Amino acid sequence: MAFARPQRDILLFLSIMVLTVLVTSLLFYALLWKAGNLTDLPNLRIGFYNFCLWNEDAVSLQCYQFPELEALGVPRVGLALARLGVYGSLVLTLFVPLPLILAQCNSNMGEWRLAVGFLATSTVLLASGLCLFLSYVWKWVRLSLLGPGFLALGSAQALLILLLMATVMFPLRAQGDKSKLECC
Repeated sequence: MAFARPQRDILLFLSIMVLTVLVTSLLFYALLWKAGNLTDLPNLRIGFYNFCLWNEDAVSLQCYQFPELEALGVPRVGLALARLGVYGSLVLTLFVPLPLILAQCNSNMGEWRLAVGFLATSTVLLASGLCLFLSYVWKWVRLSLLGPGFLALGSAQALLILLLMATVMFPLRAQGDKSKLECC
């Protein structure tokens, strides 16, 4: 019976690491492989670095840059903050596995809390960046037009929340077990 508890802790830790790799992979897919495009259709391409609308006169996609984007109602600062949020989330998620592994190997709560801090910040950055960006482009994009890049970012957000909950709950259970051993 005493052998089952450490095995369960190892499985929980491995599950957290698999979730971390999955979130990182989804963020890489959406932001690098799909180039941050949330909509990538033949007549519409809208992403964090692309803003192309169908031009009836030229019968092709017309891509807009910043003077035209500001005239369309997409502010430069708002787009920069949205980019900072989603791409910052990717960068912070890349830093999560190392403190998790070090915390597991060294039984160090400080390193575990550092990983939790990275995850919490990453979760907030992704949600705020994505919401901010969608608030600016919602007049051109509808839910039915959003593509695999958006689905990957939405899935990454949901998994980040699950991962954050798992990392917050895991050390509390481990601490409770240690206190029982010390009492006896």
